[in-house]
Amino acid sequence: MDKNVKFVYEQRVKKVIDSLEKSNMHGYFVQNEEEAKIKIKELLNVGDTVSVGGSMTLFETSIIDLLRSGDYNFLDRYKDGITPEETQEIFRKVFSADVYIVSTNAITEQGELYNVDGLGNRVSAMMFGPKKVIVVVGINKIVRDIDEAIQRNKSLSGPANIIRLSKKTPCATTGQCIDCASPDRICNKYTVIKRENTKERTHVIFINKFLGY
Repeated sequence: MDKNVKFVYEQRVKKVIDSLEKSNMHGYFVQNEEEAKIKIKELLNVGDTVSVGGSMTLFETSIIDLLRSGDYNFLDRYKDGITPEETQEIFRKVFSADVYIVSTNAITEQGELYNVDGLGNRVSAMMFGPKKVIVVVGINKIVRDIDEAIQRNKSLSGPANIIRLSKKTPCATTGQCIDCASPDRICNKYTVIKRENTKERTHVIFINKFLGY
């Protein structure tokens, strides 16, 4: 990354972290995937029950592999051969987990976490249930405000995730949301997390890279 562009992003991250801290959430800035995994291990305890939300970022950073190391009781929604019924059971067990690790569709400069879900299992666990939530985010997901977050989902993260999941909606062809009523639609539950009641619950790790959708 060009050093001048890097400087601009670093200043944006600092601004967001300051906003998070004012909203009872913690923010951290790391340079790469390995530093992110070190920070995650600092936030976890050996033996913790941990699960994850659907996220390309967690695969791109190999955080999934860290959780499969055997040090944690990993409720693995991605394990080979898992049935739909087993996946649904994991979604329910997540609410009593020690830690939930996830990414976000966008985060504003005011420290607001904006997310759009299909079933709602990801966003509901971010808001309530697990004792601790760790959000892993690439710097590409920082936006100015909620309006820009909405537009980001319509023009990028929504269509990209539809294609990843092999769903049949108009945006899979056009690359742009038209607010469809397709049976395969995954943009159903819209949430904004503006503030956390419990100070030590939500932790946001920014990685100095473009990651995920």
